[in-house]
Order: sequence, then structure tokens, then C-alpha cells
Amino acid sequence: MIQDIKNILSGFVSKIPPTVIGPEKVNFIVEHIKEIPQDQKLLLHKFINHVLTTMVERNASDIELGGYGCGNYIWFRIYGKKERAKDLPTLTPDESTVLIISLLNLNQSKHLLISRNLDFSYSFHYETLNKAIRFRADAYFDLDTIALNMRSISAEVRSIDSLGFHPYAVKMMSHNYMKFGLSLVTGITGSGKSTTLDSVIDYHNKFDPAHIVIIAAPIEYVHKSNVSIVRHREVGRDVLSFKEGVIQALRQDPDIIVIGEMRDPDTIMAALEVTDTGHKVFSTLHTSSAVESIDRIIAEVNPIEQERVRNRLADVLVSVASQKLVPSLDGKRVMAKEVLIVTPSVKAAIKNNNTSEIYGMINQGAQQGMITMEQDLLNLYQQRKISRDNALAYSNNKTRMLQLLKAV
Repeated sequence: MIQDIKNILSGFVSKIPPTVIGPEKVNFIVEHIKEIPQDQKLLLHKFINHVLTTMVERNASDIELGGYGCGNYIWFRIYGKKERAKDLPTLTPDESTVLIISLLNLNQSKHLLISRNLDFSYSFHYETLNKAIRFRADAYFDLDTIALNMRSISAEVRSIDSLGFHPYAVKMMSHNYMKFGLSLVTGITGSGKSTTLDSVIDYHNKFDPAHIVIIAAPIEYVHKSNVSIVRHREVGRDVLSFKEGVIQALRQDPDIIVIGEMRDPDTIMAALEVTDTGHKVFSTLHTSSAVESIDRIIAEVNPIEQERVRNRLADVLVSVASQKLVPSLDGKRVMAKEVLIVTPSVKAAIKNNNTSEIYGMINQGAQQGMITMEQDLLNLYQQRKISRDNALAYSNNKTRMLQLLKAV
């Protein structure tokens, strides 16, 4: 199959006129990709599925393909480290561009040319598990060629119990215990936010007769309705934007609204408004601590609106879980987290613009299910799951982490 794939790709690339250079090459490929016979396009898809199967079997979280930066190799991220897959075929940037464009429909290709970036999802039937497995994909330009990142979406949802949250923290996130309120899951890219959100959705789906609407870009894990009815709305495919999805959800009789990411002021304002109307809302932010998450939300909106947003956030925020994936001593990765539960004292600190006091409240809030990132890193170190160096490296407050390490 490999030689057939190389022949298809090199044959197509050879048809690109030498006068077509730079970004015009991508335009040419998009315009002429339909000329590849269907049986050959099917082979290209089988090759991609073969590469993704290899990725899954090596426990890789991500694959990098195409673009100048890959140097003709296919790369995997395995337990946090990028490495070349030297046993897989090498592809020139033009060949990779053809392969990537072959995965897209016409509308997606046009969007990529206009926006220079495309988020989409991809799935195929994985024979070993006899089920469809999904990937989150991002296509983008790299020096006038197309590059692709694909992230593996776990075929199984982790139980919420396995994530190590305090029972009271789980209770605060539960729709049965609290019918409204905003719960955030935050962390840098690749910190497992989506995995945690899926665990929360699955937790409700097992016992809560509710209507859950998920708005994401793209949809990652697809939940099968069990006790709950679960809707999946992918931005760009099922709905135009996060903001539109949130506003439209109000007319869809939801109990729980899951917003994949609060990435702009409009989405933030919409999320606060729907929470105000008495809904349970879960969302994510790219922040590394609970306090930073609160400050980020307020800073994102117009200064004129900040006082109103601060008061509204204080009224609707229920919990914040900030997480990181830390290299473990067994060569894998383990989750470390900071958990904030919004008590009356925390609410007052947000309203009075005294968010700097909140870290101390988390530090003293173990009985309410709270834990600082430094406390959780110390626990992982004492359990011999992570090294002392990584406990310090992944802490948010280095001074506090050193104090804790000296005490053990």
C-alpha cells in the first residue's frame, strides 16, 4: 500500500505547473483534488487511518504531518515528548498538502484558504476495539504549505472518581445538588480539560434525567444519550459560533450547557447571561490557576463592563478546577489540579476586587473540597508519582512550593 500511496501523491504533485509557486500551490491543489479517482482517494484515507492506528497503538496523544517544519517526517507526541516516526513513510510538503486536502470537503477547503486555519474532527473504525475512534484536527499554513495536527480523543470516558476530586467538589459540580451556576475547567493546551469535561458529562448522563447541550469546536468525544439526552453542536458545522450556540440553547429547553471554550468577550457575556437564567453551565479557559481564571474573565471584557461582570461572575461562579499534566516517574503523565469552591468569602473577594486573597482561602479550604496546585503537587511527590524537580517546575507559586518541600 505504501508504494501505491507514494505513487498517487507524487503523480498528483508532478501535475502542478512549475510556474505555480507559493500559496498558489495550495489553491491549485484545492481546485484539482477532485481529479483524483475515488478508488485512489479511498487509498489515501486508508493510509491516514493506518498512520492513526499506529499513533493509537504507541499511546501518542498527537500527530504532526506536513508543512516545512516537519522536515518530511511524520511526528508523534508520546507522553509529552515530540519525536519523529522514522518507520513511517516520509512525505514532501507538497505531498502532505495533497494528503491533508484529500481529507476535507469543498466547504472546509474554502474555509482553510480564507481563514488560513481550519478546526475539524475526524473519525474512523478501529478494528482492534471494533468501534469508531475520533480525533480533533487543526489544519494550518506553514510557509505556504499545509500542516496538520491531530489529537487523539479517548475511546473511553474516565470516571469522575478517577480524577481525584473531593466529594464536596463533585457535589458542587452536580446538577442534582445545584441546579444553576458556572463551573470552569482550566489549563494550558493539552492539559486534559476536555477529558475532565467529558467525565462530568458522563457522570450526569448516568443518573440525571436532564437535557445536556454541548457546544464545541470541534466536537471531540460523542456521548450516547443514557439517562440524560445529550446534544452535540459543532461550531462551524451545526452552529455558526459559540455565542450563537449559547443563545440558541436557551430555546432548546436545556438543563446543562457545556461551552467548549470561553474564548472571546461575546461568549463570556453569553455564558454569564445563560447561567443567570438558572442553567448549569460548564466551560473551559486557557489559564493555569483559579485566581488567574477569574482575573482573565474580567479582563477580557470592556473596562466599562468590568464592574458589572465582576458582580455577575461572583453571583454565578460555583467552582474552578485548574489542571496540569505532569511527567510521572513511570514515564507517563499524571494530573495535578487546583480546585476552588466559591464560598461566601470567595464571592466577597471577587466582588470587592480582592482576588489576591483567594489563594489563601483555597490553601485553608480543604474541608470544602479545595486544594492549591502546590498542595496537590506535594501529594503527588509524597506518593512517589512525580519527581521533586517536576513538583517545583509545574507549580504556580515557586516560593510556596519550596516551603512545602522543605517541610517534608
